[in-house]
Amino acid sequence: MHKEKTTLVPKNLMLPFIMVTSLFALWGFANAVTDPMVQAFKKVLELSNSQAAWVQMAFYGGYFCMALPAAMFMRKYSYKVGILIGLALFATGALLFYPAASSESFVFFCIGLYILTFGLAFLETAANPYALSMGPKETATQRLNLAQAFNPVGLIAGLFVAQQFVLKRLESDDIEDFSALDEASKILIKTSDLLVIRNPYVILGLVLIGVFIVFALSKMPQGKAEGDMPSIGNTFANLFKKPKYALGVLSQILYVGAQIMCWTYIYQYAEAIGMDSVTAGYYQMAAFIIFTIGRAVGTAMLRTMSGGKLLMLFAIGAMVCLFATIFITGMIGLYALVGVSFFMSLMFPTIYGIALGDLTEDESKVGSAGLIMAIVGGALMPKLQAMIMDIGGEKVNDTIILGVSEVNFSFVLPLACFVVIAFYGKMASRMAVV
Repeated sequence: MHKEKTTLVPKNLMLPFIMVTSLFALWGFANAVTDPMVQAFKKVLELSNSQAAWVQMAFYGGYFCMALPAAMFMRKYSYKVGILIGLALFATGALLFYPAASSESFVFFCIGLYILTFGLAFLETAANPYALSMGPKETATQRLNLAQAFNPVGLIAGLFVAQQFVLKRLESDDIEDFSALDEASKILIKTSDLLVIRNPYVILGLVLIGVFIVFALSKMPQGKAEGDMPSIGNTFANLFKKPKYALGVLSQILYVGAQIMCWTYIYQYAEAIGMDSVTAGYYQMAAFIIFTIGRAVGTAMLRTMSGGKLLMLFAIGAMVCLFATIFITGMIGLYALVGVSFFMSLMFPTIYGIALGDLTEDESKVGSAGLIMAIVGGALMPKLQAMIMDIGGEKVNDTIILGVSEVNFSFVLPLACFVVIAFYGKMASRMAVV
């Protein structure tokens, strides 16, 4: 039977939708510009892998701490107000890099990132359901996929800035044995390099102030919840009795953790085969481009295949790539690690859709906060992987585990994550969730 075409975005909501969609690119930029900072801080401040992983702990930990307060706020006030608060916190965290660089304190940098992601938690908690609400319910999923498509654009832009304006300009990266320098030389180089790390965040903060002003002056649909609502505690209690939602949150935790591990530790994997950080950045750029292509291919496949089945197949593809990453050393292993990004591309929105697929409107608002809190996987899992890489010392390939260096072996963690995600996809396909 021929299905009448439904409008994706009504004309009167086109400008607000474009503005909200721009936010997806902004937090993609923040994610991508931060990943290479783990390697940068490690070299400049002479940190171990596990110490440098506090960058990701601060960045993704902020999501966990603020997602639920953001959801509570969004139930009471409009999405626009939530977005304005998010932009204000985002800009504040970015601008804190200025005094952090002056104090040369790693803790201060981490605090800046922590506050920055308070803003991202507000933005993601607001923007995802806001995009869903801007038009007919029949095209809501397509609308979210369209908005999500701009996230990889931000990722590519963020990595480009990190590579061209940070990694290439780090003096410490040009010195083979930075730790062997005399103390006076180290201090000069450290001061210079921390200013290089500071600049993209300060510029981002100034741009965000401009975006804040544009949103503040623009007329936006309210998207505000009305009427009496059950408590968040009761809503969560009911949600976690539903296996599709509870396992969806677990899968999202593991997916975000796996994604951040596979992207952040491209640099350490490349280091183990003698590649410098700038060259490794090109491989992360390739991973982001492949991720973008995978998102387009996966979205097209969703027209003929259920989300659960496609999630299972993509998780199996990621597992195959990670087997190669672990047990094939050298460039082929690096190519396989880059290839994982194709299969990760569709996982976040697909898990999101499956988990919220049959919930009521109010349950979805609270449930979406749980799925944003699941981004904490990006804080916890990379820290565990870094601890594996530090087993033999601060170098990434100074001990052998099961016949491979510890950096290769450490990728068993994302491999295990994709095993669980494949199971969730299989369960969802059997229950015909999406």
